[in-house]
Amino acid sequence: MTESDWGDWLPRAVEDADPESVAVWYLGCNGFVLKGADGTTIYVDPYVGTGDPPRTVRMVPVPFDPEDVDEADALLVTHEHTDHVHGPSQAPILENTGATLHGPDDSLDVALEDEEWPETYGVSDDQFNEVAEGDSFAVGEFTVHVEVANDPDATHPVSYVFEHDSGTVFHGGDTKPTDEFARIGDEYDIDLGILAFGSVGNIPDKETGEPSRTKWYNDENQAIEAAAALQFDRFLPSHWDMWKGLTADPKVLHDHSRSFEYPRELEIVEIGDRVDL
Repeated sequence: MTESDWGDWLPRAVEDADPESVAVWYLGCNGFVLKGADGTTIYVDPYVGTGDPPRTVRMVPVPFDPEDVDEADALLVTHEHTDHVHGPSQAPILENTGATLHGPDDSLDVALEDEEWPETYGVSDDQFNEVAEGDSFAVGEFTVHVEVANDPDATHPVSYVFEHDSGTVFHGGDTKPTDEFARIGDEYDIDLGILAFGSVGNIPDKETGEPSRTKWYNDENQAIEAAAALQFDRFLPSHWDMWKGLTADPKVLHDHSRSFEYPRELEIVEIGDRVDL
């Protein structure tokens, strides 16, 4: 397991926080922690691996050791890719906290069949809950809605809407725009929306190792197209910091968004930063 560059200060900061509404921490890549005013804590897509060099090379610090996480009520994953479902990053959180992992079928297949978390770690089968588009469930003070996602590189991606008395957060995983976002934007009043953003890179092919033109995340126009359809009040771009050859500058999104009604504001954060609703 990769050792944290930052010691345990980030898990302790989350645990010690007493937000008045909902606090959201960015873990780098597409990982986030949400904590409500009553203390409910949810991890989404936490990943502390280093990738698979030279194809995927981590460009940001490893911000915490999952074995240092002592408080979590749920862990949610959006799709089956390694930087979203990863035993060394996530199973210790389940083991330490007794939390339930919620994810779509193909994501649970990675955890239960491919990586065999119950056999490898101290977790049990009843800590896994399969979700699908249209589902809703409660995690403490949050109501979580499972919504559609459009990620052509994934086999079964989903997005999540977190409703709380203080506001609503959307996490799209690695989704690109879809016509369904207009419906979601009308149905929910999204205060803070998270979408993956990045550049196009020349990345070694997984099978041949030959460099290949690769686009895994939204470019500038796609990111704003999706944020506008979803009617974000605040748009927080993610994933732009992670992989060598696919990094991007989220500040350029100001130029792409300024003539649209939504998103109303850009929330540019770095790994380890906290924002509040």
